[in-house]
Amino acid sequence: MANRTVLGFDFGTKSIGVAIGQEITGTARPLTSFKAKEGVPDWQQIEKLLKEWLPDLVVVGLPLNMDGTEQPVTAQARKFANRIHGRFGVQIALHDERLSTVEAKADLFDRGGFRALNKGSVDAASAVIILESWFEQQLG
Repeated sequence: MANRTVLGFDFGTKSIGVAIGQEITGTARPLTSFKAKEGVPDWQQIEKLLKEWLPDLVVVGLPLNMDGTEQPVTAQARKFANRIHGRFGVQIALHDERLSTVEAKADLFDRGGFRALNKGSVDAASAVIILESWFEQQLG
């Protein structure tokens, strides 16, 4: 098992959640979320995160329909991942994120009721779920 630092992104057209994780422990924690305009983030914010955390890998959640088919936002998520790689030279992995938002909302609700369900918390928690499920898949 490698000891890589991995940054996870829950891509959305209006908001992008971010988590940081360690491959050796297989755990992640929420970092932040920031606004996006039609899927375009503030690249300076992403650059700042990459410089601060120096990840060995970036995992981007791939939004798919429940039957596994792609939706319009799937292509935008791929483009976002490709741009991170192109701009910053960081290695990228895409990960199926079909149930991450549902799971994040349930988890946050269990911990804090409706007050915990603000959009930023949900996006960052979704990024944690994406990252942790990616870690699990690496072990499988």
